[in-house]
Amino acid sequence: MTSHSERLTFARELAERAGKLGMEFFRKLDSLTIENKGHQDLVSEADREVELFVRREIAKTYPDDGVIGEEHAPTKGSTGYDWVIDPIDGTANFVRGIPAWCVVIACAKDGVTVTGVIHEPSTGETFYGEKGGGAFLNGRPIKTTMSNSLGDGSLGIGFSNRRETTAVPALIKDLLARGGVFYRNASGALMLAYVASGRLLGYIENHMNAWDCIAGILLVEEAGGRVITPDPATVLERGTVVVVGGAEIFDDIFALCAETFGLTPK
Repeated sequence: MTSHSERLTFARELAERAGKLGMEFFRKLDSLTIENKGHQDLVSEADREVELFVRREIAKTYPDDGVIGEEHAPTKGSTGYDWVIDPIDGTANFVRGIPAWCVVIACAKDGVTVTGVIHEPSTGETFYGEKGGGAFLNGRPIKTTMSNSLGDGSLGIGFSNRRETTAVPALIKDLLARGGVFYRNASGALMLAYVASGRLLGYIENHMNAWDCIAGILLVEEAGGRVITPDPATVLERGTVVVVGGAEIFDDIFALCAETFGLTPK
């Protein structure tokens, strides 16, 4: 077993344990403390407590690795490995009782993602993969869509308060004109997992933080899809643009958002 495989097994088990803790908070939403970090940007005590739990478990098993999370300051490591975690992706759903949220745990080596796990506690689904080792859902291999038409399914579209959103309606209008439909469930990581498993044609967002996207990008690539590869030198600190999709539909997805996102045409 490689060191990456060991880390993947550890991350899978930890994500599922963290999901159980998250569900304890989810079942008592009436007593949950919730704060507003900005426009449509919420954080709850559940986010903070689940992240602290994950950090403690990582420190026990991999004390020399770095840790980067959404809710607490990063911890520098000495091994070149960094754990990148989002304790509850989809907090807006979580705090309103909508069961579409997930625990995300990725591990990167020198900025390159080597393992990724996305666990959705409400459904008991765990999406996971290792660089060069494929992508899986609860033990079964998964593949991205083989469709070559935007009219064959839904395209996930995300947006955040970190980038200008005025172009999003025009992008959606263009997608509809091409016979497609859009999908958004307020959890970018979960939508990336749905791309990896063939449920969505693809997913696009002008900017995502590393803890929201690097696990899902790895899963899409390992499931046979195509992606814009994040820059290892900057992705952990600055995040990245996200464009992913099935191999046959990726070019159409890229063309749809290239101008809006300021991407160099392929």
